[in-house]
Amino acid sequence: MDKNYSLDDVESIAKEIISNAKHKILLFNGEMGVGKTTLIKEICKVLGSNDIISSPTFSLVNEYHTSNDDIIYHFDFYRINNEEEALDIGIEEYFYSGHWCLIEWPNNIKNLLPLNASEVTINITENNLRNIQLN
Repeated sequence: MDKNYSLDDVESIAKEIISNAKHKILLFNGEMGVGKTTLIKEICKVLGSNDIISSPTFSLVNEYHTSNDDIIYHFDFYRINNEEEALDIGIEEYFYSGHWCLIEWPNNIKNLLPLNASEVTINITENNLRNIQLN
């Protein structure tokens, strides 16, 4: 999937990402301010969460619940100093829980990431749209 979209399209993009994800682990790549958290908020909404979604920049992980009692884990590794910090929060247990894991700044823990994760890359185009690629 490789598409350009505006904020008006974010719900349909979220649905497309969910339906095309190989597994429940999604890695979100993109510069600061490109819209990773905005897209994750919409993905959580589409998955059925009514929780308040915010970036876990300082806590590293937020847990959200869906209307069908599923769990979504939202990680932000922007401020992590080393991969040991991720191991300290039990990252492997989250990854192999069978629940959705939505990960911002995954390159900061690249040696710990499961091989079956899907990558979502977001860039801003010249005309201020977002280009999204799902691999």
